[in-house]
Amino acid sequence: MTIPTEITLHQQSSQFEIAFDDGARFRLPYEFLRVYSPSAEVRGHGAGQETLQVGKKEVKVLEIEPVGSYAVKIVYDDGHDSGLYTWEYLHELGQNQEALWQDYLDQMEAAGASREPGDEPVVTGCSSGGCGH
Repeated sequence: MTIPTEITLHQQSSQFEIAFDDGARFRLPYEFLRVYSPSAEVRGHGAGQETLQVGKKEVKVLEIEPVGSYAVKIVYDDGHDSGLYTWEYLHELGQNQEALWQDYLDQMEAAGASREPGDEPVVTGCSSGGCGH
């Protein structure tokens, strides 16, 4: 298991930077972390139960809270604060950031949704296979 050696919040650029003991270092945009939150509210309780997160382009991180020696809880300014980001999950997000981001953009386009903040409806039933009910 990889362990972080440094975590830095870059509030001006809205990026979460994390360095690991294996030499990996990732800068993950707050929006990316928010839309890939490991919470049941976002991921559901199984395949096909994911909830596409819309309107999160301007989301900010208010704080991060350590959870034992294996994770952090991220508190966002939109009120979301559930879900534990384990070191393994953060490492995985960093390694797969480009593909995951493209998948998210594809889902947004398929749903006709926007990254811009506003009163967009929550779209459910979206997964890497596409959107639908």
